[in-house]
Amino acid sequence: MLTVVPGAADADEPSRDGGSLIDELVREGARRMLAEALQAEVDDYIARFTDQRDERGRRLVVRNGAHQPREVLTSAGAVEVVVPRVNDRRTDPDTGERARFSSAVLPPWCRKTPKITEVLPLLYLHGLSSGDFVPALGQFLGSTAGLSGPVITKLTETWKAEQRTFAARDLSSVDYVYLWADGIHVNIRLEEHKLCLLVLIGVRADGRKELVALADGYRESTESWADLLRDCARRGMRAPVLAVGDGALGFWGALREVFPTTREQRCWFHKIANVLGALPKSAHPGAKKALAEIWNAEDRRHALDAVAAFDAAYGAKFPKAVAKITNDVEELLAVYDFPAEHWIHLRTTNPIESTFATVRHRTKITRGPGSRAAGLAMAFKLIEAAQDRWRCVNGPHLVALVRAGAAFVNGKLVERPDDHHQPEAA
Repeated sequence: MLTVVPGAADADEPSRDGGSLIDELVREGARRMLAEALQAEVDDYIARFTDQRDERGRRLVVRNGAHQPREVLTSAGAVEVVVPRVNDRRTDPDTGERARFSSAVLPPWCRKTPKITEVLPLLYLHGLSSGDFVPALGQFLGSTAGLSGPVITKLTETWKAEQRTFAARDLSSVDYVYLWADGIHVNIRLEEHKLCLLVLIGVRADGRKELVALADGYRESTESWADLLRDCARRGMRAPVLAVGDGALGFWGALREVFPTTREQRCWFHKIANVLGALPKSAHPGAKKALAEIWNAEDRRHALDAVAAFDAAYGAKFPKAVAKITNDVEELLAVYDFPAEHWIHLRTTNPIESTFATVRHRTKITRGPGSRAAGLAMAFKLIEAAQDRWRCVNGPHLVALVRAGAAFVNGKLVERPDDHHQPEAA
């Protein structure tokens, strides 16, 4: 067992090699526990074959010393490990190949524990440059093995393969009822043009959010969006009930071609920015308040009244700004035909915007990925990591009703639609 000599050193004081006593104790405890686990594994392996002997009566599976010590990076730091060796002289009767003992606790190729292997690419994705791993983590882990720049950058090849597998997966078994769409532009360090990432995030019938597709497009053009949507349709994707996006004509033109039955909802976040861009700054405070009366109205009738009030207040002086609202009234107020619990999710493309804040931070640190393929792979891994933290939409049980065609008027479920007047058109 481990013993500590009182007064020998304070737990917070640095030891001779730059570490602290508590770190040394943790590493020594980890080393001993790992050694005991490896020894127990070898003992169990040998015990299972004690009855197997050769023609001279000697056992076929015996201990055979130990391998050379090797350093393994763990969450407790760098631990030196000595793995016992096994001499296994058994042969396969069919192939004639020798049997070999392989440790499940510490495979021969293992130089880092799975937790360390997972955290290194995440640190890289979230902004730690490949050249900073050694100075940042070398002292913390007690070793610089496996932290070199080339080791980290090789991970991008694995990410590219994972992204290609994701892009080719079957979509027929998943039903996306709602769909958010947006185009995100990312700088490419070694190329002249920016990378335009076309992103689709959907809401499954059980209310969970999920990345549907991620592709490299060309300036959010109609053909780029159509290629992506057609690819999703070929892989079995059903038409969503409602799609949410900004006013970019490329996506909506493609949506009407590939999924003509899907309804449209304009993103209020982008729409407000567009309206304010057509107004002088002196008019912004009043315009923001008037726009909030529209998008935050309790029902469609109050929203239409607020649109009329906005037109009356600003239409004569700033017709272009008002037209940005009046020309898209139906698409801006489509949420009122869906559950009120979902309005907060469907008014904007925030699920995409908030997720890609991480992507923008990462590409700002590194001045952009080196290639379009690397940028696509990096964005995919960042979204994949963020997806674990996404929460379900409010009222997840109502999503299935939306897919089933249930009628909602001003956010409330109508059990007998024929007995109620439909909401008046704009």
